[in-house]
Amino acid sequence: MPRKVLDQELHRLKTEVLVLGVMVERSLLDSVEALQKRDLQKAQRVLELDRKVNAHRFALQNDTIVLIATQQPMARDLRLLASILEIASELERMGDYAKGIARITLRLGDRPLAWWPIDIPVMASKAADMLHRTLSAFMSEDAAVARAIPQEDDEVDAFYVRVYRGLITWIVQDPSVVEQANWYLWAAHNIERFADRVTNLCERIVFIATGEIQELDVYESPVCIESPAQNASAGE
Repeated sequence: MPRKVLDQELHRLKTEVLVLGVMVERSLLDSVEALQKRDLQKAQRVLELDRKVNAHRFALQNDTIVLIATQQPMARDLRLLASILEIASELERMGDYAKGIARITLRLGDRPLAWWPIDIPVMASKAADMLHRTLSAFMSEDAAVARAIPQEDDEVDAFYVRVYRGLITWIVQDPSVVEQANWYLWAAHNIERFADRVTNLCERIVFIATGEIQELDVYESPVCIESPAQNASAGE
């Protein structure tokens, strides 16, 4: 394959990654809006979009593998293609977190909104913005931006702690809301994990641009919980 044609294929695959990332970003914001407004139709649309995300991921990975197998790329091109495989998987998993929030909305149904943790949509907006800028850094292969974005993850973690504490206070005041509070907490947990995976994307961008493998995780959330409800909230 002539170099010009290979470059065109590499650019096409990068563009497909961007398309996948935009779908995932939209899924997160829509899932949180559906939860806040108890919009069951929007929640269902998020589930439908997730199927498109999955299909897009598989097509992207298949095209990438075919290019690797048929062209035997070397050095920097191979780094890019190998990273695209990982980035596609990360984005698909991030879409699962949005799908999990949509499922929570469907589980809650049209129950009255007794109380709403206002930090949840703020968390989602921050996580989506981090992803948006990460996708731009991927397209431009900007290692400096990719190294900087993970430093913002502690802001998302701080919002998560505020949601957690607010929900505990709510439960203490009214123990009958335990189930609803638990689902809210898992929605916040999914957003927190979504932002964590942005860091993984940034690590791949640094690898593409420099060939260096670096861990960019600069902050560990002080609240860590596990629950048998995880499969329902984080996607299966």
